[in-house]
Amino acid sequence: MNNQFVCRQNCGACCIAPSISSVIPDMPNGKPAGTPCIHLDSQYQCLLFGKPSRPAVCGNLKPCYEMCGNNRLQAFVYLENLEKLTSP
Repeated sequence: MNNQFVCRQNCGACCIAPSISSVIPDMPNGKPAGTPCIHLDSQYQCLLFGKPSRPAVCGNLKPCYEMCGNNRLQAFVYLENLEKLTSP
């Protein structure tokens, strides 16, 4: 089995579920948990992907089975739980 995991189409969980405290283009205060990034299109794809303006925190987040699970719901559950565990 291939160890490289690819983003699931029509998911976007990692662009919605977690909070992002760093500056995002056109979102100078980042984004709160549960709020879609404004750079997420209607197909749940990042419009900043591959661009230098994409925040480092986003570029460093790599899809993996542990985070993404078998479906979009599992990805949301994992990321929402992670958010709760890491929030003050």
